[in-house]
Amino acid sequence: MNILNQTLLPSNLIPDEANPEWLSKGDNGWELTAAAMVGLQSVPGLVILYGSMVKKKWAVNSAFMALYAFAAVLLCWVLWAYQMSFGTIMIPILGKPNVATNQAYLLKQLKDSSSSSVPPYNIPTADHVFYQFAFAAITVILLGGSLLGRMNFYAWMLFVPLWTTFSYTVGAFTIWGSGIFTESIIDYAGGYVIHLSSGVAGFTAAYWAGPRHQQDRQHFPPNNIINMLGGAGLLWMGWTGFNGGAPLSANTITSLAILNTHVCTATSLLVWLSLDMAVYLKSSVVGAVQGMMTGLVCITPGAGIVSTWAAIIMGILSGSIPWFTMMVLHKKSSFFQSVDDTLGVFHTHAVAGLLGGLLSGLFANPDLIKMFYTNPNSHQGPGFIYAILDRNLRQGIHQMGVQILGALFAMMRHTGKKRMPYGVTGKGTHPHFDSE
Repeated sequence: MNILNQTLLPSNLIPDEANPEWLSKGDNGWELTAAAMVGLQSVPGLVILYGSMVKKKWAVNSAFMALYAFAAVLLCWVLWAYQMSFGTIMIPILGKPNVATNQAYLLKQLKDSSSSSVPPYNIPTADHVFYQFAFAAITVILLGGSLLGRMNFYAWMLFVPLWTTFSYTVGAFTIWGSGIFTESIIDYAGGYVIHLSSGVAGFTAAYWAGPRHQQDRQHFPPNNIINMLGGAGLLWMGWTGFNGGAPLSANTITSLAILNTHVCTATSLLVWLSLDMAVYLKSSVVGAVQGMMTGLVCITPGAGIVSTWAAIIMGILSGSIPWFTMMVLHKKSSFFQSVDDTLGVFHTHAVAGLLGGLLSGLFANPDLIKMFYTNPNSHQGPGFIYAILDRNLRQGIHQMGVQILGALFAMMRHTGKKRMPYGVTGKGTHPHFDSE
């Protein structure tokens, strides 16, 4: 920018060392706001939700699990995990461990790690580091919902950094970094990376950890319903940043993603509530929260790349299919009954995340795909329905095949059949280890 043009600008827009020419204050401000909103979903959102959804004797332990995980993941993230997720490729499913603490690195213009052909973003790299940290933190905290009511806190202290390092980074790198699915799969904001992964991993961890005491499984009411609704509200509204921050810019995709997020969530909540009333002849506050959660999860992989009419359909399906797996199938299946998934994370996140990923492959709008996936080497979309309308069935089948393959990859790497050793769960120990 020449000197003449600079004199025509307001003083607050004239570039300087702290405000380089490439920096968009609007994009930067929005991305920091979005990242903070995602962080608030965990602290205090899930801290409050977990502390109020369990029995009173487990409230402190459950809330503290979320708080600890948030802090532990941040240190892992900046010291090695961010680069493993978005840095230089080491193997096809993982990046090289490295720090993300260097000032020059954090303040430089953010560039797409998957391709040099993508125009750089108008925000500092530090924005992306923090935004993606909030994603990593909430993933492991959501996983912890499967273990509430019996998890030994000291075992949790070891589990969080290990799972973040060796599991979360693989999913983030393969889909969002420079991995094997980056240029083909549709996952707008983490339906697979975050929700399918946390749901399957939580279910597997619950299998390893073993069940709660029988009396806790049969009677485990929330200790504070009002606080539970407050935590759920923080989670819902925080999703504005969760899906709104994915474009890394305050653009039209951002606006559509936010609207679709809330439309799908409201629809899902009402469908779940209606099914509860139709089948059980009464409404359920916990059920409404579950329906809210499944709607938020389902829309996540497609929030910015599907039309709003599709978001409504996704809300109807996310309020009914996970309801069926949780309220009907779970109760009839001896396998599901044998695994003590405390908050039903498998249904609200794995089932809803898988559903969202498949529906995104079905409803992805090719025009929106082009606006969001700007890498010229990318092959995402169109969705199966649009492929049929465009008489391009082969491409639609291919995209659905990629969505299925990506889901299988996310699920298979989290399965296992080994139980945790004695002492990992809190059975037989006092849960208030911190002497509240």
